[in-house]
Amino acid sequence: MNHDSYPDSYIRGILNTVKTIAMVGFSPKDTRPSYFVFKYLLERGYRIIPVNPGQAGQEFLGQKCYASLSDIPEPVDMVDIFRASEHVPAVVEEALALKPKPQVIWMQLTVRNDEAAKRAEEAGIKVVMNRCPKIEYGRLSSEISWIGVNSRTLSSKRAQSLGKGVQKMGLAHDTMQGGSTDATTRAQKGEGGDR
Repeated sequence: MNHDSYPDSYIRGILNTVKTIAMVGFSPKDTRPSYFVFKYLLERGYRIIPVNPGQAGQEFLGQKCYASLSDIPEPVDMVDIFRASEHVPAVVEEALALKPKPQVIWMQLTVRNDEAAKRAEEAGIKVVMNRCPKIEYGRLSSEISWIGVNSRTLSSKRAQSLGKGVQKMGLAHDTMQGGSTDATTRAQKGEGGDR
C-alpha cells in the first residue's frame, strides 16, 4: 500500500464499515484535537472508546475511558492513534494481541511509522497514516462544503438547516467532481433563494 496517497474508495470503505473505534491518546481537554475528533465521530454514530491511562475509569460524553487497549471489554473495529510516531509500534503490538484483532489501524495527522504499518498489514490489518478520520469524513460526505470549503461559492446567507441536532450526511453517495453541490449549481445559475 502506498501510504503517501489513499484512494477515496479505500478511506470511504473504512469509514463505512467500522463501528467501534478505540482512540489511543484521547485527551479530555475540549481544546485538544483528540477531543474534537472524539466528539465529532460520536455525533456521527460511531462508538468511540477513549484510551488514556491517566483518565481510566472516568466517563467522557457517556463513554468510559480505559487505560489500555487490552482493558477494553469488547471488540474494536479500528484503533485511532493520537500519539507521537515513536509510540506507534507499541500501540500496534498491543492491537495485534487483541482477540479479535481490529480491522484498521489509523494514525492521525503528522503520525507515521512505516515499520509499524508494515507489521499491521502483514497481520491483515488495513492502515491509514497521517490522516484524520474527522477531516476525511467531512470531505467524503461533502459535509465540509456546508461552510463554503471547496464549494466555489461564498455567501453571507445562513446555511439551510436540515432539522434539529447535528446535520449528518452519509458516505455512501457519490459526489460531483470538484466538490460541486446542488446549492453550488443553483447559485451559479442565480437561483439561490431561501426555502
